[in-house]
Amino acid sequence: MKTTYIKLSLSAVLLLGIYSCKKGEASVHSTESADYAVADSAAVAISDSVSSAATMTVKDKQFIKTADVNMEVKDVYEATISIEKSVQDLGGFVTHSNLHSNIISEDTYNTSNDNAMLIKKYQTENTMQVRVPTEKLGKLLLIINDKKLFLNSRIINAEDVTSNIRYAEMEGKRIKKTGENIEQLKTNKDKVKLDNDNMAEGNLQQLANMDTTDNIKYSTIDIYIKEPKLRIAEIAVTNTGNIDNKYKFNFIYDAKNAFVEGFYLIQKIVVGLITIWPLLLILGVIVYFLRKRKLTKPEHAKIPE
Repeated sequence: MKTTYIKLSLSAVLLLGIYSCKKGEASVHSTESADYAVADSAAVAISDSVSSAATMTVKDKQFIKTADVNMEVKDVYEATISIEKSVQDLGGFVTHSNLHSNIISEDTYNTSNDNAMLIKKYQTENTMQVRVPTEKLGKLLLIINDKKLFLNSRIINAEDVTSNIRYAEMEGKRIKKTGENIEQLKTNKDKVKLDNDNMAEGNLQQLANMDTTDNIKYSTIDIYIKEPKLRIAEIAVTNTGNIDNKYKFNFIYDAKNAFVEGFYLIQKIVVGLITIWPLLLILGVIVYFLRKRKLTKPEHAKIPE
């Protein structure tokens, strides 16, 4: 009996140990599952975020960042207004916006003697160029991405211009040194020309530096948006065909006008003849003398047979 009791006690201890191990394993699996869930969420967040090229910063490096977005949206006009407002809110500005509708077909259907309906099938699109502070580029791209129905393409460029900036600094020093050397020359035509050329080169270098600084500070985004399907516009118009038929021909009115115009034509002919009276007079004199000469000309004697 005692032996049986001991066996039962050992069995209970063993079962309790197995249960504890399984519980620990389940706990580990739960922790791992939670970790994987967090990792998956992070992956989703990363996949939905903007490209690192738009937001990256590298120590001792300068970048000119640009982007090109081509996508389809539900309503081009609404998307355009929203994007322009977002650009303004982010401290940027719009440099180009060309919103227009391509007419696919246009037909007129008469609905009554006086009215008709003009049916236009069209597709709206817009080509935009905006500029925003470079640190806001990623945020703007996320805002634009929220407007899309379908993304055709998105290109983001980050051009490293660090070496260009350093070269520009060296060129500035060279131009300054050249100017100092020119100042030491004697004043003559050559000195004036050298001074003008050096000043012009310095101005061009300053202009290039300003452009580079501006492009680093503000990123340029080219945006092309369009609607995937045709829209239809129904416009109430006048039945012009019926109006044309109504007033196309009026016999009494047209006959009266023809009579009046004929009378005016006779007057114009008379006035025209009066205008050329010298020519008529000369012609009359010529005809008179020709007739008179013909009458006074002696008849030739007939030769007897």
